[in-house]
This record gives sequence, structure tokens and C-alpha cells, in this order.
Amino acid sequence: MQPQPQAQAPSCRIRPRRLAALATVTVLTLAVSTSAVNGHLTPDTTAAGPGPATLSHSSAHGPCLISAGPEIQMSEGVPTTTGYARSTGTVRALTLMIDFSDAPGEGKALDRFAEFFPQTQKWFRTSSYGRLDYRPATPIRDWLRMPKSLAEYGIERGAPFDPGYRQLVQDLVAEADEKVDFRSYDLLNVLVTPNAGPSALDTVLSVTFAGNAEAPVADGVPVANASFVYSRQDDGSGSYDKTGYRVLPHENGHVFGLPDLYTQEGGGAVGHWDIMSEDWGANNDLLGWHKWKLGWLDRTQVHCASASGTTEYTLTPLARKGGDKLVVVPLDARSGYAVELRTREGNDEVVCQPGVLIYKIDADVDTGMGPVRVYDSHRDSGGCTRSPNVHAELSDAAFTPGETFKDPRRRITIAVSGANRKGDHRVRITRG
Repeated sequence: MQPQPQAQAPSCRIRPRRLAALATVTVLTLAVSTSAVNGHLTPDTTAAGPGPATLSHSSAHGPCLISAGPEIQMSEGVPTTTGYARSTGTVRALTLMIDFSDAPGEGKALDRFAEFFPQTQKWFRTSSYGRLDYRPATPIRDWLRMPKSLAEYGIERGAPFDPGYRQLVQDLVAEADEKVDFRSYDLLNVLVTPNAGPSALDTVLSVTFAGNAEAPVADGVPVANASFVYSRQDDGSGSYDKTGYRVLPHENGHVFGLPDLYTQEGGGAVGHWDIMSEDWGANNDLLGWHKWKLGWLDRTQVHCASASGTTEYTLTPLARKGGDKLVVVPLDARSGYAVELRTREGNDEVVCQPGVLIYKIDADVDTGMGPVRVYDSHRDSGGCTRSPNVHAELSDAAFTPGETFKDPRRRITIAVSGANRKGDHRVRITRG
């Protein structure tokens, strides 16, 4: 489920998140088979295999392969558990536009499709360095009318295949079955006519079902990896044409196994540094840890700083292809610090203070409960951005040359020791 944005300055038009949304999202993800497991690949599909991409790592990464206990439904642990859509190679996204008798489709169905594509494809291509070839397919190019009214389904907020959603999915499958072979796709996007239900400024209904043993079945495979998008994330700032699509990469992030990083309090834990935290407003990328989880970083680009003593690393900007991207400092089997370099390029269009981002990952904290925490190098500064729908306080969180992060209790120091003309940053990590 995409977050409802956090309240800041009135001009930002950000609404506080609701506790009910958090309660819902914590039960959305169960690791089971998905349509990609038993489905067949079409001729233009790269045989990346079913389920999440294989994590690229060596034996040296062993101490940094943090994992969670079985009670965690959607964990930051690596590798990603089975049951999610694969995140490398060619991924085919069945995309259907639906409407209802009490909410007939506004304009052409393909206009609704155009609100999200090709922007979503470009976003994933940029973030993955070309490793994810995301291909939306629209075999039904008109509004697919559901046999019941929206009111009859009784959908108020996304819950995991409750009776209303189960009936909606069953009806959708029945209506589309003659024109769609569900076995041919890795995930499902349902773009609901935006006049169905309340404005996203008031109540967020958009939701993702990322693996569910009780999912309705179509063509012999469970419709388990599915994202539903309602309304429009239009804050009135005039930026919707550029930013409104971003709810879909967020929802598809769940399909690939990524948890929500926002909490009941909003985006205060991670801010605008990851689309799984804030997907309203200006563009932003994924954390380096997520890119490693998704198979977008090679093992040579990720370093595990587990040994005692001092080691220096040179990080290249996360947005650029190639080079060292991530240093992980393990704390225990369940948690660790991550270090990466963020700059204003690629998907990170509103980075107002380039520098080294330091954050803690806790695999034992569930989705929507704060599994990642970004450390602010300039606490209580108010941040350096005034972009609408961006958590301002953490916008200047990155550490710059001469600045140091310390964890005295664990005797860990992370110092940004310098930068070169290309923009690469040197980071010195000391343990003990």
C-alpha cells in the first residue's frame, strides 16, 4: 500500500497517514507461489527464472546477509524470500483498466494507462541500470466494466482478499478471461477509474497483494502479485503529469518483495530517500540496499565491513552505472548500517545536498513499522528542500567530507574523508 503523505507546511498539501492503513499493510505479504512460478515465458521474455533475482554475493558477504525471524511477513533481510515476482530480466506486467456502473470510466481507458506509462518503465530502467526490462501489456484496451457497482463490493481500504476484494478479483478474471492468458504474465496492475472512491488526498485505497496462498486463481495460477491503483495523487501543485505515476513503482516494489518504509508518523524515518518511503511529489530512487536485494548490484559493488580495524572505500554515486555502490556494516544477524553516495541525478531529482547517506536496516522490523532509519547529519535544521510532498527535515541528511557518524556503544565510526573531481567520495570505516 502506498503511504498517505505526512503533514508539513500547509502549502505542501500532505495529509497524515492513518493507523488503519498501517494495520492493513502489515498483513498483505505472505511468501507463497506467484503467477510467475507456474507461468510460461513468452518469446520476448528473458529467462530470469521465477521469484526474486538471485542475490549477487560471495563468501565475504556472509556477515552482511542479515535475515529475519519467521514471524516477519515482509522483511528487509537478504536474500528476498520466495513468492514475489522476479525483478531482473524481462518482466511482463498485465495492466487492466476497470470501471463500475456507479463510477464509469473517465475518458478513454488508454488515457488512464498513459498516466503511468512509459514513465514507470523509464523509472525501473533507470533505477535498475537496465537490468529490469519492465513491459506493460494491455490486451484489453477499453474500460473493463465490473458486473457489480463499487458500492456493492464494499471496498473501503485494501485488506488482503477480504470478501469484497476476493469477489472483485474473481469478477475481473471472469470478465478478462476470453482475452487474457494470465499464465503469460509476471504481475498484475489494475488501474481503477480515478472517480471510483475518495480522492487520494483524503483516503488512500491503492494496495498491493504480494503473495497470498488464498489468492483467486486464473488460468490455473494464483493472482497473487497484484497492484491496485485508485484515484490520483494530485496535490494541486501542478506537478501531477510528472509525478502522479510514482504510486505504481511504489506498489510494484511490494510485488518485488520490498516493504513500506513509512510509519504511522509518516516519512520521518527515511524521508524522500526511497520511493518505498515517499511516493508523493518529486522523483526519488531506491536505497542501495534495495537495489542489492533486487539483483541490480553485482557482488563487486557491495562491500561487507565486518572486520575490526579501519578500512577505506571509494563510493561512486548510486545513480551512475558501475563502480562501488554500497558498504554494509553488520551489527548482528538481524541488523546493520548501510553506506551509499547520493547525488542529484538519475531518479534522484530533488537531492539538495549530495553526500554519503548512512542508515540502519533492521530485518526483524516488519513493513510499515520502520525497518530502515536514515541518520541525519544536520538534525533539526529544517532541511534544504522546499519541494512539495518531500520530507524536508531529512533532505540534508547526507554526510559530506569532514563529517563523521559515530556509534560509541558498538565502537563504530563512519567518516567521509574526501571526494574527487568525478564526485566519488572516500569513506573510512572503523570498528573497535
